[in-house]
Amino acid sequence: MEQQKRLSTRSTRRGFTLIEVMIVILIVLALGGLVAYNLLGTKEDAENKLVQVDMNTFKSALKQFRFDHGRYPTDEEGIEVLWSKEKLTDEEDAKKWRKLLEEPMPKDRFGNTWGYRQKSEHGDEDIYDMWSYGRDKQEGTTDDIVSWKTNEEEGGSSGSSGSSGSSGSSSGSGGN
Repeated sequence: MEQQKRLSTRSTRRGFTLIEVMIVILIVLALGGLVAYNLLGTKEDAENKLVQVDMNTFKSALKQFRFDHGRYPTDEEGIEVLWSKEKLTDEEDAKKWRKLLEEPMPKDRFGNTWGYRQKSEHGDEDIYDMWSYGRDKQEGTTDDIVSWKTNEEEGGSSGSSGSSGSSGSSSGSGGN
């Protein structure tokens, strides 16, 4: 009888086997990997949207520059003229100049120099081209953020100027 008690006690005190513990660890690691993967995608999307916000800030400043001077900055002046008077080449323009961006932003959030061209090569020549090469720092890839409408936008989606998409050809790597 006493021996039977010991056997029944052993079977009720049974713990986890090594295989069960390893399966639980694998499940936890897999779930952690899925969470990390989703968070990294969200971070990249947020960075792209912040670059788009920066570009919209430039667009507003460029519109104000055009209002003040009757033109967009030249390729030689570049976007630096929005925060630095020294970039202006004309004395008359220098008299009308005012600082349109408080903080200089010569590079985008990925460390690329902003691309700028006074005359657009993507539609209306009366407007400028502005672009960021995006995270991969390569011209003409899908992560480029541009000021003109891309083929994807013209194909039927919202069509708001300045969203990301393939930039096509952008000769000149920044009007600096």
